[in-house]
Amino acid sequence: MRVLIAPVLFISCLILSPAWGGSLQAQEKSTIDFNRDIKPILSDRCFQCHGPDESHREADLRLDVAESALDSAIVPGKSSESDLIDRITSTDPDLVMPPAAANKKKLTAAEIAKLKMWIDQGAKYEGHWAYQKPAKPNVPQPEKLAHWAKNPIDKFIARKLESAGKQPSSAADKRTLIRRLYFDLIGLPPSPHQVNKFLEDKNADAVEKVIDELLASQEYGERMAVYWLDQVRYADTNGIHGDNHREHSLFRDYVIQSFNDNKPFDEFTVEQLAGDLVPGRTNEQLIASGYNRLNMTTREGGAQAKEYRAKYAADRVRNASVVWMGSTLGCAECHDHKYDPFKSKDFYRFAAFFADIEEVAVGAQPPVRLPTVEQQSQLKIIERDSVTAKKELNARTPEREKQFVSFVAEQKEKLKNAKPVWQSVVPTKLNSSGGSSLVVDDAVIKSTGNNPDKDNYQLVFAPGLKSVSGFRLELLTDPSFGNQSLARGNGNIVLTDVKVTLAGKPVKIRNAVADFSQPNHDIKLAIDNNGATGWAVSGHTKKENRTAVFIFDKPIDTTNGKNELQIELKHESIYAKHNIGKFRVSLTSVTAPSLSNDAGAPGAIVAILNKEEGKRSAQDKERLYKYFVDNSSAMAAARKAVQDLQKQKAAIEKAFRPILVTKTIKPRMTRVLPRGNWLDDSGDVVMPGVPSFLTQIPAKDAKDQIANRYDLAQWIVDKDNPLTARVFVNRLWKIAFGEGLVRTPDDFGSQGSVPTHPELLDYLAVEFVESGWDVKKMVKTIVMSKAYQQSSFADEATLKADPSNELLSRQNRFRIDAEFVRDNALAISGLLVRQVGGNSVKPYQPPGYWEHLNFPKRRYQPSMDQNQYRRGLYSYWCRTFLHPSMSVFDAPSREESCVQRSRSNTPLQALVLLNDPSYVESAQAFAEMLMRGAKDNPSRLKYGFNQALNRDPTARESAILMRIFEQHQNEFKADEKSATESIQTGLRKAPADLDAKELAAWTSVSRIILNLHETITRY
Repeated sequence: MRVLIAPVLFISCLILSPAWGGSLQAQEKSTIDFNRDIKPILSDRCFQCHGPDESHREADLRLDVAESALDSAIVPGKSSESDLIDRITSTDPDLVMPPAAANKKKLTAAEIAKLKMWIDQGAKYEGHWAYQKPAKPNVPQPEKLAHWAKNPIDKFIARKLESAGKQPSSAADKRTLIRRLYFDLIGLPPSPHQVNKFLEDKNADAVEKVIDELLASQEYGERMAVYWLDQVRYADTNGIHGDNHREHSLFRDYVIQSFNDNKPFDEFTVEQLAGDLVPGRTNEQLIASGYNRLNMTTREGGAQAKEYRAKYAADRVRNASVVWMGSTLGCAECHDHKYDPFKSKDFYRFAAFFADIEEVAVGAQPPVRLPTVEQQSQLKIIERDSVTAKKELNARTPEREKQFVSFVAEQKEKLKNAKPVWQSVVPTKLNSSGGSSLVVDDAVIKSTGNNPDKDNYQLVFAPGLKSVSGFRLELLTDPSFGNQSLARGNGNIVLTDVKVTLAGKPVKIRNAVADFSQPNHDIKLAIDNNGATGWAVSGHTKKENRTAVFIFDKPIDTTNGKNELQIELKHESIYAKHNIGKFRVSLTSVTAPSLSNDAGAPGAIVAILNKEEGKRSAQDKERLYKYFVDNSSAMAAARKAVQDLQKQKAAIEKAFRPILVTKTIKPRMTRVLPRGNWLDDSGDVVMPGVPSFLTQIPAKDAKDQIANRYDLAQWIVDKDNPLTARVFVNRLWKIAFGEGLVRTPDDFGSQGSVPTHPELLDYLAVEFVESGWDVKKMVKTIVMSKAYQQSSFADEATLKADPSNELLSRQNRFRIDAEFVRDNALAISGLLVRQVGGNSVKPYQPPGYWEHLNFPKRRYQPSMDQNQYRRGLYSYWCRTFLHPSMSVFDAPSREESCVQRSRSNTPLQALVLLNDPSYVESAQAFAEMLMRGAKDNPSRLKYGFNQALNRDPTARESAILMRIFEQHQNEFKADEKSATESIQTGLRKAPADLDAKELAAWTSVSRIILNLHETITRY
């Protein structure tokens, strides 16, 4: 007996997906395909109650599984005997499917006809197309369009056009094509020179040369990065609660460089998901692992750590599954997927891959500082040069041996005449600006009280010496500080700067020596006028006094009572807060003071010099030679070469930028959360795993080993994975056509649209993998096709027959993305700064826009230098208060992955183009360009159109704009103050050599040109 489908209330927030290939007129009517024609109907109308989710399944019937459907609701070959047809055609409100109470629209007559035809043809079920491994189809050979179709892409499209009885559009004219290529491949317009060069090139490979040049440009990586950063939800803020700043720009640089270097997409994938786990990983791969830290986080004190760990895990599942798999695995967080075979358990097994990421559940996420690729390269060069410089410094040549003998003789002579002249001095005034206090006890200065991050000690002396050539700083042990010589508590401090003034005038310190220095933190780094470097001294590793001597460039006289000597010492704590501890200052009048009380050399060196030459040990001789190397004037140039390289290295290391990277810890336990409830611990504990219906990750050899993120990444880019290559080439197609072959690039599941050209999609996916995941090759293949190079014009009949252009009988036209709208204006006006990479910048923004950002309150400060004119890619991305100009042009907040931006057309966009300071300032610069670029008004207008649109203005356009120019010029002549004010927007200053009234009038015209639909539309 057949089981009837029970009436049930349907609730769905999803709409019917378009059938595979568009209208029936575009298909072979005699053949019904399950995936193309039937599954979209069943998915939209039936799967919620007769699909994968067993908790909502009615009548124990699954219409997504052939065995269940054919057992009870469908009789293959006999639609008239099938309950499915009985129920969807019934007029009985208690039996009809879907029921009236379901708020589902009824099946159309065409849809019912399809279902009947499919059943009569045998009701053949097929697995969902996206979950079947793509096989490379044979390239079809079109007949009527063989002359048009040149590469495989064209042949697939031509076959479908032939089946539909349609023709492709004519080729786009060369001006349109080069603008299309520039916008699609680099997100910028071509210059008039680049257009003219292309127009003059009559060779067959002219288009290919332009494509190759664009793919090789630095701007290509920037353009592709915009698309990728949308998907991985890159932002400069953490998104939740206070939406605080978070530095992550190194990751953006990595993405740009990866596309420019044409990094294979499989490597690109593995490095982001598991760069920290790659064997022998590099800094670049560690930066790439910052992908895992792009999720939104919170610092709110009252937040529950357990709840937010669950949120972070769910976010990572949603993002990774959408980005690489085009799948809505996130829908299974609370229950089995309603339409696709993802189980709730699959969601949590996938989340378990990310349970090994060290992060703060509630609070600020601590970053690390890492070098860029360029900085790494610079450091390698410095290291190489340092090895050479040190080798040169330490080389013992015959000439240097002679200099060494002379130096030793000179030192012995000085030692013979020198007397200990160190004189302890007590400060008459002392002060600390960092929070600790200074007290003096028997010429010993002691810092007490607070232990600040940084401190600045000012010591004033009135010694009354006729000649002072330097001073000695003794850092003393103190039992009350745990017997530590420098810094209270465990940790190090750095003496970052030492300054001396006499009667308010600076005293130059020529040299400094110390009896102890940590690697890369020599005492001389404390006197180089660079607060970023200094002398690092351990306060706990070795409990003994430390001594440093600072030598003046020339002796000074302090006998005049007004000649107060001030010594300023700055220090900075490392790892923990400390003050400087206990110390003493002494002065000397010997012209070559040293560490010891014996002038001219440290105590150990003095002892060696006092030995007879024959009684000096090999160690003595080495120490004496090292003293010669460190102090002899003959070695000054060689020493300076080494020191300069050390300073360069320190400066580069100081410039390392912070980033959140992935650090692996022991994986946290992951369990299924029933209904997604983080408070419910009754769910099963799960191990990392991929969706159960797909090919599984091979088991580990060792029983106690579990799959990790590296295994997940390898599985995602495995050649047997049916999704990844399809998903990525579809998105590349979207860049080139404005729409993907799959029109729902974020959903390749049952509720997503089916490919307009399924065989073409599979062909490109397999080609992509076989090419070694070569992104540039795939992009070039697409844009070299005749299909891509078609005109976007469509007559009324074509638009009516195929409004969505599913046949691809023409190109699509669409407004360029938000970042490129602004980039375009800056490029046209000549303001664009084409610096690649670096920190985020802040374009002009309305005052007060951030006034509701709290914890802490913030004030937006626009960039006030050339950073104001950098590409939109680098604009500061505040998730809760996205830059309003970006928002108006449909940029996403990046709180979640965005693989397809909406494209709106609103009056606000025109208002932004007319009034946003970025565009007004661009118009001013553009107007100046016109006035300097041509002598008369008609020529200036022509010049402007070619600069902005790469064409001449029409007679009507010229007439309208010249009328506006003359009207505005007359108004500004009557109100010169208004003219002057109207050309003062932004950082640029109005040129004094141009008439303000005329410049203001041309600025009005320039604003109109930048506001034209054609200016911001890619045809």
